[in-house]
Amino acid sequence: MDVAVTGKNGAVEGDGSETGYTIDIERLQKLLPHRYPMLMVDRIVDVVRGHSAIGIKNVTMNEPYFQGHFPGHPVVPGVMIVESMAQTSAALVLETLGQDAEGKVVYFMFIDNAKFRRPVTPGDQMRIRVRKERQRANVWKFGAVATVDGQIVAEAAYAAMIMNPAELRSRKL
Repeated sequence: MDVAVTGKNGAVEGDGSETGYTIDIERLQKLLPHRYPMLMVDRIVDVVRGHSAIGIKNVTMNEPYFQGHFPGHPVVPGVMIVESMAQTSAALVLETLGQDAEGKVVYFMFIDNAKFRRPVTPGDQMRIRVRKERQRANVWKFGAVATVDGQIVAEAAYAAMIMNPAELRSRKL
């Protein structure tokens, strides 16, 4: 798997085994299956493989959900903030596993203790700090805090499972 990460100065930093590096949008699109309008992270900074990362989401008035949430008073839906958290964590999982994650997808399993502190609106830059709390086999548990201008806007604990999409289709429910 080709790993293209950039350091704080924007230069390519080799295999990405160092800590505190950045995953740009091109790398994100290689890691995650999401595309507009569901790609909810623009960049990931301060990546520490297997431990933590900070997702960046630049909120613009062009987000499709603002047409109906709410006309005249645009507010990012809480579920989209949680999705930003989940995508940041998924990228961290896939980046951590490297070639072992080839062809796999990270599926959201559950969320606990989600709290929303204040609205996120157009013009805000959301910083989503995710931290791995535990990993067992293919299940990863995370804690996340989203901030705007240093103020907490949301927080949650959640879990995700990494698996091959073909496995999911073959499971009987």
